[in-house]
Amino acid sequence: MQNFLLSVSAASVWGKVWPILFAILFFGIIIALHEFGHFSTAKLFKIKVNEFSIGMGPAFFKKQKGETLYALRLLPIGGFVSLEGEDEVSDDPRAFGNQKAWKRFIVIAAGATLNIILGLVLIAVMLTMSGAVPNTVVSDVTEGMYTQESGVMPGDKIVSIDGTRVHSARDLYYCLYRNNDGKYDIVLRRNGEKLTFDQMDVSYDMEQGYCSFIVGSEKVTVLNILPGAVRETMSMTKMIWLSLIDMLRGNYGMDELSGPVGTIGIVANTASDAVSSADYSMIIFMLAFITVNIGIVNLLPLPALDGGRLFFIFIECIFRKPVPKKFEAIVHAAGLVLLLGLMALITFNDISNLIKG
Repeated sequence: MQNFLLSVSAASVWGKVWPILFAILFFGIIIALHEFGHFSTAKLFKIKVNEFSIGMGPAFFKKQKGETLYALRLLPIGGFVSLEGEDEVSDDPRAFGNQKAWKRFIVIAAGATLNIILGLVLIAVMLTMSGAVPNTVVSDVTEGMYTQESGVMPGDKIVSIDGTRVHSARDLYYCLYRNNDGKYDIVLRRNGEKLTFDQMDVSYDMEQGYCSFIVGSEKVTVLNILPGAVRETMSMTKMIWLSLIDMLRGNYGMDELSGPVGTIGIVANTASDAVSSADYSMIIFMLAFITVNIGIVNLLPLPALDGGRLFFIFIECIFRKPVPKKFEAIVHAAGLVLLLGLMALITFNDISNLIKG
């Protein structure tokens, strides 16, 4: 009896622990892939790489191979590639700062690019598992108000909602979700003709999964899986941008933002639910969304992010003169302090939500 209770207890603990370990492992993969993008392109252009490190904090594994130190660090919350002459002036001809602008641009952009490519691959896997590629062609309407003279009909292709072009069903429903008054400016294509409807009443409830019209899908084939995955990735990218815009407009509060701790919790809960329901598409979508999100956010033209460094390279290309290293270093240092402060605030909020939950 005691052995039985111990086994039940161990199974219960493992049931709570493995989703968290899974989430941490996935974050480690995302970070490793991002840093590998910087590392591999730097090596390709024969730029000197001083260190390739996964994780932050004290190193528990180090190995010097050639000119590069490889390290695994204690905290799985980041990583970095240290390039010679990246943040300081170096006389080494192989230093990052002594390379042509286009090479530096590719090296900096490679990390986020690989994150987005991983998202594309995960979405392709999700679509293959589902056996269907969603589109924006209306398959059914659920309200009698729609007629051939007014409104949406089966067979119509939704082109845009409230001025935002839609590429997939997910894109379409997110545009409906962002509107609060239930009236939409909808552009559709019917029998080759573009029709515009202003302030159309559309009932949409995301939580209940209800909408006045339903879009269809196509059976997965070798020919449509890649275009379908690209459309879904574009839609995901647009969702992220629109969410950022809504955040800047004050539509979201700080309590609705999640940092690494909160995101790990979300991924862990989603993984547990996916295994319980045997519906793995939900966790694949979540993982794809997170990696694309990380890629897009890293490309924002903000100090301390890859996008900030790309912005300085862009300025250099315009004025044909590099921005002084000292000035760029100060900007990135200030941005890093602000970023760390924001992350600390968000992490505190994540921990508070966990305690309350």
